[in-house]
Amino acid sequence: MDYNQNNNNHQSLDEIEENEQKEKKKKKQFNFFNRYTLDGKGVAKDEINIIENPNLKNFFKLLARKFNQLLSVNLLIIFGNFPIFVILFGIGGYLNPSLSTPESPVYALLRGVSYYDKSPITAALGTIYGMETGYFSLFHMSLATTILLLVGVILLSFTFGLVNVGISYILRNMVKGEPIFMWSDFWYAIKRNIRQGFIFGIIDLFLMFMLVYDIQVYLYNSQDTLMSIFFFMSFAMAVVYFFMRMYIYLMMVTFDLSIFKLIKNSLIFSVLGIKRNVMALLGVILLLFFNYFIFLLFVPIGVILPFIITLALGAFICAYAAYPKIKEIMIDPYYKDEEPEDYEEPIFIDRG
Repeated sequence: MDYNQNNNNHQSLDEIEENEQKEKKKKKQFNFFNRYTLDGKGVAKDEINIIENPNLKNFFKLLARKFNQLLSVNLLIIFGNFPIFVILFGIGGYLNPSLSTPESPVYALLRGVSYYDKSPITAALGTIYGMETGYFSLFHMSLATTILLLVGVILLSFTFGLVNVGISYILRNMVKGEPIFMWSDFWYAIKRNIRQGFIFGIIDLFLMFMLVYDIQVYLYNSQDTLMSIFFFMSFAMAVVYFFMRMYIYLMMVTFDLSIFKLIKNSLIFSVLGIKRNVMALLGVILLLFFNYFIFLLFVPIGVILPFIITLALGAFICAYAAYPKIKEIMIDPYYKDEEPEDYEEPIFIDRG
């Protein structure tokens, strides 16, 4: 990876950094999302060591300090991706008409036989085994459900990538130890990366849908050897893409790179940062198992947890694992000769 930059880029970088600092110094009015960081305080002295040494022990220390902020981040994720609830409502079939069906599975066979055998015995058996019950119903998709699903998918295509951009910027600043103004930082990142966030959001949704779809199809047909091979290949691709997503949005809010180079660099980072990537994957899996365990113990809490902390905590785990590797490879070499006291990460341009 080549991360050189010419003098003209330095000039535009200074302007961008100056605008970013002005945004952070704007009036600090109270609102629901920045109530935990109302005064935008900097890094405490005892927090510097935690920030500079991103290991497993310091992860839990930083998590304890940022937990209140993660509650607000989780709310941003939930409300920002509201179209998901529209889609889930449509998938739930609440607007679909239903038809009662015969209770006995034998009726389907008798129905077929009746086309060739019109005897009284067949008719009598059809009457006996053709009794309908409300417990077995057939649903078919209504026009209202189709429109609802279409609207939900279109809205999600607009919001998904942009919400990820805003959340990634906030989480990156948490890991860096920068002061956070939840609401203004969220919209600042979106405005700055609106085009890339929108385009890659659609790509992201498409790739995740295809990976999940392929895994399901090949799993259901895994009795076939070839399908089993395709299943493991699809599963491996899903793991690699999980690693790539840890880096893509973080690089998007930190550097000035094209979407192609974001994907290329994230693929490289999925290998270079394999240790931290695997730890992040294990952390997310443990988090999901914990949420599921709570769900088994007490359903209401298990259902509510994703709306309170689970989503933000999973994203924080990924950001904590990925950003130090980005800093090590793409940022630190740039400042190895000279590192100003008040430096900000520059916008590198990958010319490779």
